[in-house]
Amino acid sequence: MKKTTFLLITLLATLLSACSGGAASPEGEWTLVSYGDAANPTPALPDVETSLSFGADGQFGGTVGCNSFGGGYTVNGDAITFEGIVSTLMFCEGIADQESAVLGMLSDKTVRFSITGNQMTLTSEDGALAVVLARK
Repeated sequence: MKKTTFLLITLLATLLSACSGGAASPEGEWTLVSYGDAANPTPALPDVETSLSFGADGQFGGTVGCNSFGGGYTVNGDAITFEGIVSTLMFCEGIADQESAVLGMLSDKTVRFSITGNQMTLTSEDGALAVVLARK
């Protein structure tokens, strides 16, 4: 009996650790909090609709103010690689800097990501630039 109980407890512990392990997933919808210099980020513009959505199918898309964009992404540990990004090309005064900075960070690049609570931070490989997002 003791041997059976021990085996069941060991199996249960193994299953629970397998379910809780691994990096958090970026899947879901996020809104922009800040961007730019990691040491001194620029707050997202107030009253400007921003959203980034990461799908389970490896596709992402959104808007950071004016233009919509989308492409593919892959996750490997704490790295996200963005590929094949396409975007509309309208000019919107007052929003262009925010949009350029965020899209520049994502365009066909690999960035590090971390998720703490309802916040995800994307950081450039050299650590100098960051985009901070909040889960919607």
